[in-house]
Amino acid sequence: MERVVVVGGGLAGVRAVEALRKKGYEGALTLVSAERHRPYDRPPLSKAVLAGDSDDTTVDADWDALRCELLLGERATALRPDGPGRGGVVATTAGDLPFDGLVIATGATPITLPGDGRQHVVRTIEDARELRGLLTEGARVAIVGAGWIGAEVATTAAKKGCAVTVVEAADTPLANALGPEAGALTAPWYAEAGVELRTGVKVAEVDGRGLVLAADGAAGRIDADAVVVGVGVRPDLGWLAGSGLLLERGVVTDASFRTCHEGAEPGTPGEPRPDIVAVGDCAAWWSDRYGRRLLVEHWDTALNAPEVAAATLLGEDAGYDAAPYFWSEQFGRMVQYAGNHAASERMIRRGDTGGRKWALAWLTGDRLDAILTVDRPRDLVQARRAIAAGASVDPDALADPDVPVRQAVR
Repeated sequence: MERVVVVGGGLAGVRAVEALRKKGYEGALTLVSAERHRPYDRPPLSKAVLAGDSDDTTVDADWDALRCELLLGERATALRPDGPGRGGVVATTAGDLPFDGLVIATGATPITLPGDGRQHVVRTIEDARELRGLLTEGARVAIVGAGWIGAEVATTAAKKGCAVTVVEAADTPLANALGPEAGALTAPWYAEAGVELRTGVKVAEVDGRGLVLAADGAAGRIDADAVVVGVGVRPDLGWLAGSGLLLERGVVTDASFRTCHEGAEPGTPGEPRPDIVAVGDCAAWWSDRYGRRLLVEHWDTALNAPEVAAATLLGEDAGYDAAPYFWSEQFGRMVQYAGNHAASERMIRRGDTGGRKWALAWLTGDRLDAILTVDRPRDLVQARRAIAAGASVDPDALADPDVPVRQAVR
């Protein structure tokens, strides 16, 4: 392998570059990034950058030592692969880039709402800086979506003295991420912070004055000086149209992050491509642990999965099956989650969920599937180990907040 192209300048892209060199790849290496900045971390954008505590989250990478050509401010526009194992060409705004190996790490783009009014998202450093300038005392801020991003933006805006209203289509915050029962436990945090939370309300459009609502058949509105939309993201796959790769909510890969052509039957995988891998927010990778494909849009996966993708590209036998992990800082609390509870049988509470420190655990039988902790970092660390090991636990002991999680493991 003599020419590797990495498409995507986020954390997954830079970690793929580092992993390739670490594993002994000596050939040509090019990273293509649509952003003009060197790769930077995104989690601080809705936290420290928005708050004004930081203005630079650039990833610490020695690009000279990595011997990687950076094509910043350039976009991939198409992929023309040759046969499996034979590379191909990435078409970009800087010209065609032939490759023997390709890492697809183009991430995701925020979903926006209908209407011609200004909508702010928090995806790039420019997004965060622009919104930060609008969060002034007394400013009316309307946030659509009571998910992780919405809660973090609401936290900062309220601290800055803004009049904040959060609108959520579901009946509770975090309903999609945690489920309505768990999400409901976070609803009181909004009122505590002086934020108005309106659930079960859908937004029809964003206009020049703010939000136009449509709830129970009756239209209403929320006037705002700034509208922030945090209703999710979609993998950035437009440039892969016509490539022949199987795309289904993301770039479909196996557990080694190998992509594949679309099979004879639409929507089914064909022959895997060891010369084209995909990682990060755009990859829908197969998890043996959970028996299905996962599309994990979080920092921890972008940090760790590229090492496996790089090994695969270099012909090593490697697989990735980590339990997902992420965190959020909101309303003065550190919220952490590990595992996947999509198929769990029950949820148990660990501590007083009306207090400041508590946790939720999801189980199937006596196996610990996932945990959510609120200001209980030790619980998170110990539970994460148990989840990784597929450990069984004593549910009664786990429900007792005075019993360390490790002592509840059987």
